[in-house]
Amino acid sequence: MESLGSTLMATYAHPRPTTTNTLPSISTLTSSYRNRFPHSNFTHSLSLPWRPSTYYRVASNSPGLAPYCTRSQRVSESTMTPFVSNRTTLFTRYTPEDWYRSNLTNYQESNTSRHNSERLRVDTSCLIQDKYQQIRKTQANTTHNLGERVSDIGFWKSELIHELDEMIGETNALTDVKKRLERALMETEAPLQVARECLFHREKRMGIDLVHDEVEKELLTEVDAILCCQEKMRLHLDKAIAQLAANRAAQHELEKDLSDKQTAYRIDEKCHHLRNTSDGVSFFRGVERVDATTCSTCPVADFFARLLCTILGRAQGRELDRAKLRNDIENLLVVTANEMWNQFNKVNLSFTNRIAETTDAKNKIQVHLAKTLNEIFQTEMTIESIKKAIKDKTAFLKVAQTRLDERTRRPNIELCRDMAQLRLVNEVYEVDDTIQTLQQRLRDAEDSLQQLVHNKATLEHELAIKANTLYIDQEKCMSMRRSFPTTLRLVGYC
Repeated sequence: MESLGSTLMATYAHPRPTTTNTLPSISTLTSSYRNRFPHSNFTHSLSLPWRPSTYYRVASNSPGLAPYCTRSQRVSESTMTPFVSNRTTLFTRYTPEDWYRSNLTNYQESNTSRHNSERLRVDTSCLIQDKYQQIRKTQANTTHNLGERVSDIGFWKSELIHELDEMIGETNALTDVKKRLERALMETEAPLQVARECLFHREKRMGIDLVHDEVEKELLTEVDAILCCQEKMRLHLDKAIAQLAANRAAQHELEKDLSDKQTAYRIDEKCHHLRNTSDGVSFFRGVERVDATTCSTCPVADFFARLLCTILGRAQGRELDRAKLRNDIENLLVVTANEMWNQFNKVNLSFTNRIAETTDAKNKIQVHLAKTLNEIFQTEMTIESIKKAIKDKTAFLKVAQTRLDERTRRPNIELCRDMAQLRLVNEVYEVDDTIQTLQQRLRDAEDSLQQLVHNKATLEHELAIKANTLYIDQEKCMSMRRSFPTTLRLVGYC
């Protein structure tokens, strides 16, 4: 590129003098440079960083003379004076296509800017009208919502007065039910303690009897059932206490809320009648960013949510009616008593079945123990007979081996392998094989005896385990479970 602040003509005002008498060939830029500077290394000129890239292009066609002028041109080339143009020393002028393209670009930019300006004016006019209609609609909706809010506040005031009349009668009835619930909750402690002690005693079972059987499952279910009943009773007791506290504080809350509603009614009524031309309308900068509200309401459930905050206060809500709470406590006492009695009977039944199973297992173990003792005696007799047989066969082996030893002293040709020699060798092998077989059988018998003795010890241990289990289940657990409270005590009447 040319230096900043200079023109293209100024850059080439003083071209280099040529060293040839002929005109440079008008072809590509590379060939022009090769003819103009034959003694210089100018191959890097095509990638010079200062070469402009806009509207400049190397001519692709080499102009020439007509065919009939070729000879005259060769004659005159030697006599013509060289001409060097300042602009075409390194590259050519703009092309006509560049000129037309530049004009078209300017036309298109002009049309685009005018089109964008016209569209902006039209869109701005439509935006002003749309925003005006939208703001008017929003203000109308807000005014309508304020009117509904004023009507709701008037309805809530009448409901507060009605709730005050019903509160006094329900407080006394709820107090009586709460006392019954407390007595029933105390009565559940004894069955819970019995079930836990049964589980504790059954942990003293030994060996394989320390199993997670049906009795233990039912005992755990009984503990969970009693705890669940206690949890339900405590939950309803907390509800009753909270309801009584709410009833005692309700009168003060009602008066305070009634005063608040009158103030809110006056303020919302004033806001409902405000218009754009009303007096007292002014700017309050940043007031929309200040949220002084304490709760949110919706048009449908606004009545119930407001009663929750004002009438019942810390109670469960407007839908939790006080009479329904008393009925729930009455039903809870009956349901929990039946549930505990049903589980108590299931545990007793599982205990009975388990005791019968343990007794039967104990009897079978005693039978197997007697058979094992008898088999131990028989195995010991067999071992003694095998030992005697091995001892007897040893004498035969000694005789055969002695004969063979004596026959090894035969002289010369008499030391032959005759039939007697072969029979003696076979006899030795046969007797030795018999002794090995009897010794293996002796080892098997001794292993069997050890296994029988081990089984005898196991059966005796299992017999002691079953006796201990029967003592725990039958004597300890079942005796404690006879002190289960009656149904009247479980419902709180006694």
